[in-house]
Amino acid sequence: MTNNGDSLRNNQVKKLKLNSLFSLCAFLGMIWLTSCDTDSKPKQAQAMPPVNVVVVKVAARRVPFSIELPATLSGSKEVEIRSRVAGILISRNFEEGDRVNANQSLFTIDSEPFLLDIERQKAELLATKARLDRAIREEKRLKSLRADKTVSQKEYDDVLSTLQISQADLLSSQTRLSEAQTQLKYSQVEAPVSGIVGRENVSEGTYVSGPQILLTQMTQVDPIRVRFGLSEREQLQMRQDAEKSLLTLPDKGHWLTRIKLQNGQFYQQVGQVNFRDVRINTQTGTSEFQAIVPNPDVALRPGQFVHVLLQGAYRENAIVVPQQAVMDNGVGKFVYVMVTNEKNITVAKTAPVEVGEWIAEDKTTGETNLWVINQGLKEGDEVIVEGMAKIFFPGTEVKAQVSSSEPVAEFTHPSTTQS
Repeated sequence: MTNNGDSLRNNQVKKLKLNSLFSLCAFLGMIWLTSCDTDSKPKQAQAMPPVNVVVVKVAARRVPFSIELPATLSGSKEVEIRSRVAGILISRNFEEGDRVNANQSLFTIDSEPFLLDIERQKAELLATKARLDRAIREEKRLKSLRADKTVSQKEYDDVLSTLQISQADLLSSQTRLSEAQTQLKYSQVEAPVSGIVGRENVSEGTYVSGPQILLTQMTQVDPIRVRFGLSEREQLQMRQDAEKSLLTLPDKGHWLTRIKLQNGQFYQQVGQVNFRDVRINTQTGTSEFQAIVPNPDVALRPGQFVHVLLQGAYRENAIVVPQQAVMDNGVGKFVYVMVTNEKNITVAKTAPVEVGEWIAEDKTTGETNLWVINQGLKEGDEVIVEGMAKIFFPGTEVKAQVSSSEPVAEFTHPSTTQS
């Protein structure tokens, strides 16, 4: 029993020694692998190739300046239709909501009383002419007798006065006839302007007492009126920039006006600002502007909410970069610029920037989606516009695959793409 116990203990000791030896070898192997991996990392980091990027050399230039604002549409003329004469309304000559032309008849008032009045005034005019002719003959007869001193001066003066009264009566009769003819004309209630006519307020057969009764309303929609507000702060900033020759504003404030519809598309007709209120709204801090826009196909309707794009101004000596070059890190906007560091290595450096207005399209260059940079860049800076996704931290070595010395409009894309 003792020999068997000793043998068992000896086997257990041997197993423990073997396990310890294996553990020691594994531990030494891990240390060796770790040291090899640590030594290889700097070599790999040193071996990383520079990131291929596309850069542009920015330059100051003239760019279009525009403002987009919310606006509402209204008719260029809002007209109340009333009858100038009293009478029975016998017909309505339009369909509600129709587009009508200027001078088109909208309502007809019973004209029979006016025709009778015209005939009566014509008869009175004939009688007045007859009395005038008699007075003229009498004046001529007494004038010759007065020369012979056959009649007294008083008799001649009375005849002369009768002649003058007859002449006045003739003018009065002619005026009453003209008035009766005008009343007959007013029995046709006509549209004063071309536009869209609304609902009728008075039906046929109703007695209309005159201008006190509103028959209907109509709106002139071609051209159409665009009204919007511009804040005093923005106006002040534009005036200051203009005084510093940084901004060129349209002559006499006649901004070109484009309308952006709710679907984001622009209406094809272009208008112009024709009114600016000198007063500032105390509640909104804005002053009212108005533009007139042609609307021949009546695609725009009063009451629509749209956006208005004011164009015609230019930003002078502006620095602009493509939209994709500007990034946001949560603190502010920045761009990557390509610079040479103290070790004479070309690297990417972050440059915080203050952006200005957005330029959707520059028709002079054909570019789209540009940012105006108010602060942070200067002429000659080389801004990285492609390849930023591979720049994991500032100071990354970069290589300009395509570098342009021209303004932003001239940059070209690389012929090959890094995978």
